[in-house]
Amino acid sequence: MHNKAERLKKSKKPQVQIEEHLRHRLPSGQMLTDRFPILHEGEVPVYDLKAWRLSVFGAVAQPREFTMDELLALPRASVTCDIHCVTRWSKFDTAWEGVRFRDFAKLLGIDEQAKHVMLHADEDYETNVPLEDLMRDDVLLAFNYDGKPLTDKHGFPLRMIVPHLYFWKSAKWLRGIEFMIEDRPGFWERNGFHNTADPFLEQRFSGEALPIPEDEWTRKEFD
Repeated sequence: MHNKAERLKKSKKPQVQIEEHLRHRLPSGQMLTDRFPILHEGEVPVYDLKAWRLSVFGAVAQPREFTMDELLALPRASVTCDIHCVTRWSKFDTAWEGVRFRDFAKLLGIDEQAKHVMLHADEDYETNVPLEDLMRDDVLLAFNYDGKPLTDKHGFPLRMIVPHLYFWKSAKWLRGIEFMIEDRPGFWERNGFHNTADPFLEQRFSGEALPIPEDEWTRKEFD
């Protein structure tokens, strides 16, 4: 706690000025930052990678489990992208490395009727994304950020990166991928967040805005 307090005390202002030629990259209602705020529900999980598994199930030919070594052996891709959090911060040019979801999907025998995916993550978290959205070039099963393995607080050992949607759809601590024929809402979607979550359409909430202060993210720990 003391270390966190010192970091916040010594930090510069969280919001940075945006150059005019970059303004089109910043969705309405967002503030640009060079921080990487740390936001999540529950405790940060700790894993024994020898026991860790990624489970694939639902509308697939056969349920499967992957070890981290198996994922690391797959062809890798690097993506540099902007990310946008529903709490109103955006960070430009974040650098990730992992496995493209669409390449991973080729290994799975997905039912042709499957149109939706539920991403299951610790702690007891899940979020739903259309399968079509996950087939984009920049969607990753990510294990590295900025040239280094993910830190515990940013999703070690594996997280989703779905940069064209609000960042709650980029689930940290990914443990399961469920392919679905019918859509159903995940954790935040059941609790008032928008089912689609397009930041450029400001799809934050499914009904009335939730009481989240616009500067809440500035009070959080950050990297």
